Amino acid sequence: MLLSRLLIAVAAAVLLQPAWAQDAKRGETQAAMCIGCHGIPGYRASFPEVYSVPKISGQNAGYIVAALTAYSKGERKHPSMRGIAGSLTEQDMKDLAAFYSQHGGAPTPAPDTVPAPSAEVAKLLEKGACISCHGANFSKAISDAYPKLAGQPADYLLVALRSYQQAKHSTWGRDNAIMANQVKEFKTSELKAIAKYLASLPGELKTVPQPKLR
Repeated sequence: MLLSRLLIAVAAAVLLQPAWAQDAKRGETQAAMCIGCHGIPGYRASFPEVYSVPKISGQNAGYIVAALTAYSKGERKHPSMRGIAGSLTEQDMKDLAAFYSQHGGAPTPAPDTVPAPSAEVAKLLEKGACISCHGANFSKAISDAYPKLAGQPADYLLVALRSYQQAKHSTWGRDNAIMANQVKEFKTSELKAIAKYLASLPGELKTVPQPKLR
């Protein structure tokens, strides 16, 4: 009898764990620090150069947590994002990720609406093995820990890719062994071509306008 009760208690705890692990409602309150950049359509950052901030509504929750963790550890070195991520607890990151992953993401595009890359870009994507992680149409990553890329602004994607090439730079590098290895052989012009194509794809990411004051 005691064993049965213990098994029931363990099973109940397992079932309840996801609800505890990510609280999207609490994440909405945490997002107040994010909306000044990520809640304004067309908003552009100015460091290390002028470029569009990424769309994060509809992004994979696991990737948002991974990105914030990388900023907090200094593996991503953007000063503003490091400061914000450094103020967050692990639970804050999970809650923010839960909120943004279900926050007004666009519908999944139909396969026949996805333009094929040019022969040149197709070779570049094959060289980088991009689809092996980021998945079909670059909207279905093979793991929740990898980002959706389709529809992200081209200038943001270029800055991100170049940041992996300059991983050790003290103010904008991104230190990720997998991505650094993938992009090290590419010229800037080739990265621009990849970024332009990915930006042209219909995707599930959006910037949802939000008031600055709640």
